[in-house]
Amino acid sequence: MGSSLLGTATGEGQLDRSPAEMAWLVLEAANDLGDEATVEVCRRVIDADLRGAAASPSDLQVLAHYFR
Repeated sequence: MGSSLLGTATGEGQLDRSPAEMAWLVLEAANDLGDEATVEVCRRVIDADLRGAAASPSDLQVLAHYFR
């Protein structure tokens, strides 16, 4: 569900990445902008990936829509 959600949520092929890859990209931008709420979302997605767990669908939605 993870990477397909990210790819289809925006309809753009550029987002066909794993949730963890997208989280790292968004984390960099969120850090630069001082967006602490999104930084926390990214950390949860990365932590879930490291544990081998699925990330929350709401967290994945934040990632999918961050660069819109």
